[in-house]
Amino acid sequence: MTVTPAIRRRAVQAARGELPFDLLLTETRVVDMATGEIRHADVGIVGALIASVHPRGARSDARETHALNGAYLSPGLMDTHVHLESSHLPPARYAEIVLAQGTTAVFWDPHELANVLGVPGVRYAIDASRNLPLQVMVAAPSSVPSTPGLEMSGADFAGEEMSTLLAWPEVRGVAEVMDMHGVLHGSDRMLEILQAGLESGKLIEGHARGLSGADLQAYLAAGVTSDHELTSAQDALEKLRAGLTLEIRGSHPYLLPDIVAALKTLPHLSSQITVCTDDVPPDILLEKGGIVALLNLLIEHGLPATDALRFATLNASLRLQRPDLGLIAAGRRADLVVFDSLEKLRARRVYVAGKMIADNGALLAPVADDGAVQAPRNTLQLPPLRDDDFAMRIGAIRHGTARLRHIRGARFTQWGEVDVEIRDGKVQVPDGFSLIWVQHRHGRHAAEPQIALLEGWGELRGAIATSYSHDAHNLVVLGRDARQMALAANQLIASSGGMALAQHGRITAHVAMPIAGMLSDLPAPELARQFRELRERSGDIADWEPPYRVFKAIEGTCLACNAGPHLTDLGLTDGSTRRIVDPVIHCRETPADTQHNKTTGEPDNGRQYR
Repeated sequence: MTVTPAIRRRAVQAARGELPFDLLLTETRVVDMATGEIRHADVGIVGALIASVHPRGARSDARETHALNGAYLSPGLMDTHVHLESSHLPPARYAEIVLAQGTTAVFWDPHELANVLGVPGVRYAIDASRNLPLQVMVAAPSSVPSTPGLEMSGADFAGEEMSTLLAWPEVRGVAEVMDMHGVLHGSDRMLEILQAGLESGKLIEGHARGLSGADLQAYLAAGVTSDHELTSAQDALEKLRAGLTLEIRGSHPYLLPDIVAALKTLPHLSSQITVCTDDVPPDILLEKGGIVALLNLLIEHGLPATDALRFATLNASLRLQRPDLGLIAAGRRADLVVFDSLEKLRARRVYVAGKMIADNGALLAPVADDGAVQAPRNTLQLPPLRDDDFAMRIGAIRHGTARLRHIRGARFTQWGEVDVEIRDGKVQVPDGFSLIWVQHRHGRHAAEPQIALLEGWGELRGAIATSYSHDAHNLVVLGRDARQMALAANQLIASSGGMALAQHGRITAHVAMPIAGMLSDLPAPELARQFRELRERSGDIADWEPPYRVFKAIEGTCLACNAGPHLTDLGLTDGSTRRIVDPVIHCRETPADTQHNKTTGEPDNGRQYR
């Protein structure tokens, strides 16, 4: 809702007692984000604006009064970095969930959509989130693809695309700069992207995973100002001391106890500490929550509730350059959330632009969806696949042995080497190993599928397929058996995307995501149910070992921007050296004893290749 000059003038008059308030919230305990105090006060609202915060009982003139009976009143919660696509919901359906939890503003990096659709993907994100009660601020994706030269997505963004996007008023900054190597080594593409951001005067989000010392300093010197890729408490402190805004994220909860303990050692808590969700799947978002779940974890680990709330309100508004949000004060937008307790945050009521929109965890009315916005569909440009497409081969060798490089680990990957046997032209997957298979799905090149050995995931008892795979979002399949892998992949091709499990010759779970191969048409509760079932059934195929070998790791296993080996649609890549690596160290062909050398007629004892 736009605050017109007439509304603001009326708010001034109401604050002076010359006009009644539209809404008066009484008997509140205001959580003051500026001082950290809990203050007994009443709040008068005119239109979308807070007009007055004054002593209890000082005013009673209002068209409508809500007595909160001593409940805590906080500014609406803000998420400083999120990919809505990870909820697999369109913006309106996502908004319905998080609004009821007290989140009233988000900073959305739609680089998942952009990697599939290019600039039109960002336009869809803006148009589909326009006029929602949730304040959706959009960032211009800088990671399309995240690692140029090592992967191909559906588009390529450089300076021209960034300048176009940053000129749009809805775009409030440059989204996470994932090509750290390009920044540090001065690639032309990254120089153009950063320069466009700096010239726009808008935010530049970071992705400083693993950076420290001189490299971290250099990354900041390039113009980056935030980071959510925290790997430890010491990493968080180094980045805060360097001057980055921290975006503590909820998607890696195992780090939170140490981060809280480290923050509590500081003389004061900086205004440059915020919170974000980054990626939350639909079942977790619906059942446990987004930002509110993260705040409850921080409180559980010993952070005072007032500090946790300040991270998600005032600090977030400062970061996102939204001085109309983040504080319960006259002149600010009346986006408010009511909590009965600060020990365990649960939104009792939510107000947006001065109107109550949620009560006891449920919206009072569905969020209207703009039916004029056409969702992008049919983005899996692939024909049906055969079982033989999932066989690993070493050139034209029919029989022999080979020593191969492979991927070890789930989240923090390392290089490994293993000897394999080749029979009938196919690599025999060693005991304890599985396969990862990637096929370009955007129609931009005709390369054959890529396949590699995977260690550290155990022997998969079936196949797991996904078209939602950060960040290029090509078709990815994990398994050991070619038949199961083809079955899962073909299910996704038929449904225009999603995730599927195959075992014993049948599909055991499937979630269709026909919008860009990553979003679903289903109502949120049904999507959450299907996704939960898929997650649970995945345990029949893989033996999960938290915190790294978990179901979520499937979606990030091809992230070539991260250090170590990863498989992409272009081959086996090394995120540290930024090279595509030949997996074959050496191989030896050994024909059957009855087979003779075609040239000499003598028995062939084998040929070696390197």
